[in-house]
Amino acid sequence: MLQLRGITKRFGPTQALRGVDLDLVPGQALALIGENGAGKSTLVKTLTGVHAPDAGEILLDGRPVRFARTQDAQALGIAAVHQETVVFDALSAAENIFIARPPTKRVVGISIVDWPRMEREAQQWLDVVGAQFPARTPTGELGIAQRHQIEIARALSMRARVVILDEPTAALSQAEIHEVYALVRRLKSQGVAVMFITHKFDELFAVCDRYVVLRDGASVGSGDMATAQESDLVRLMVGRAVDDIYPPRRRTPGDVALRVTGLSHPTEFADLSFEVRRGEVLGFYGLVGAGRSEAMLALIGLKPEATAKVEIEGRPVDLHDPAQAIAAGLAYVPEDRRQQGALLDLPVGANLTLPALAGPRHARHGKLSRGPWLSAVRESGFAQGLIDRLRIKTASQDVPVASLSGGNQQKVVIAKWLGLQPRVVILDEPTKGIDIAAKQAVYELIEEMVQQGLAVILVSSELPEAMHLADRVIVMRRGRQVAEFAHGAPAEAIVAAASGVEVATP
Repeated sequence: MLQLRGITKRFGPTQALRGVDLDLVPGQALALIGENGAGKSTLVKTLTGVHAPDAGEILLDGRPVRFARTQDAQALGIAAVHQETVVFDALSAAENIFIARPPTKRVVGISIVDWPRMEREAQQWLDVVGAQFPARTPTGELGIAQRHQIEIARALSMRARVVILDEPTAALSQAEIHEVYALVRRLKSQGVAVMFITHKFDELFAVCDRYVVLRDGASVGSGDMATAQESDLVRLMVGRAVDDIYPPRRRTPGDVALRVTGLSHPTEFADLSFEVRRGEVLGFYGLVGAGRSEAMLALIGLKPEATAKVEIEGRPVDLHDPAQAIAAGLAYVPEDRRQQGALLDLPVGANLTLPALAGPRHARHGKLSRGPWLSAVRESGFAQGLIDRLRIKTASQDVPVASLSGGNQQKVVIAKWLGLQPRVVILDEPTKGIDIAAKQAVYELIEEMVQQGLAVILVSSELPEAMHLADRVIVMRRGRQVAEFAHGAPAEAIVAAASGVEVATP
């Protein structure tokens, strides 16, 4: 149905795409695989009319097509659904499906919205994608997976023949991920050509028929998923074999850095007690909704209703004062780096130095000012030190964080807190949405932190990650601390504790 032949795109000195070839076939899902920065986003924007290719051609049903704007791609049946859903919470599902193009009727010579028809037709499209909610439901009441259903229903209502799913499961629970699987299979059964983009290999093998691998803007491999091997795909992605992405463990835990007693919240979690030592990684594992991230937000002082006794290196910390927690040496890297972790439009340098501008309480970190004025020379030197230390790939300190790859954005978020020389670092889903090579870099950074004597709390939904990196794993379920496992515990026992299932363990 849709063919790309020799697609090339350059942005100034950066060659984003280098002669990319791929085919999209009705009733099949194509996996687009590649590291952050491989050219996937540029390719999607080229397919949807955001960018025009510098060279090459796009063929639809064998005929060359060009998109001067996104509406041209939509008119020819090409639609994209991104990780960050584009819906209006205050509107109903039906209104979101027919946004900017509601069905109308004439009444006394005046054109007005035909509300019954809009809800009726919207419900038909929601039924097509398997939605289990009525068309008049306010979108603000729906979860992320259901919002994806609205976006796909919108695309199908516009007669989309090609649907691009860009990281559709990044923020979903396991049950919601299986809903996305069912949706992809339903689209294929209706003859839609699907492009599926994700960093999770199990998802590719679950729903995709073929694959294309991008590396440095070029298509370097393609084939059938049925005969593909994960190790071969990784080798194509990074240009080398990645036998073990986890660094060797060389740890000698020291004194207790953080002790928490009776951490509770009226509605989200209760009676959490734990400690983490210098040079140790304490993992928190649980299913979505277990209360892990909420508990970490409470530790940094962002849950006013929470109560607990918290001590950092034996000194009490007020649970309701984020500034005091930071000054005492606690750093928090949030799960959502784009919304909570970085100011994407600000330069890399400004993001890195921002926490160090808090005033006298951070005097131990080195002043960035001369008298009452910020020193550009000192600020630049401070930022460059962090860029070099974490090996952040950026053209300069002056480029916006938004222009970096996902893995390097995550490094910026971590680096700005390391600049404060913390004693305890909380990493909440630090590898969410980044590729395998970027994950490896984050894992090496975690190992460097513990080697330097930092205490690390790792919140992760990826069990292999928690099992390999953590010295101990605390399992949470429904806001409660239900079990603790030492490094090397069987995966079955950890999953069983998280899900409330009893299994026989050795």
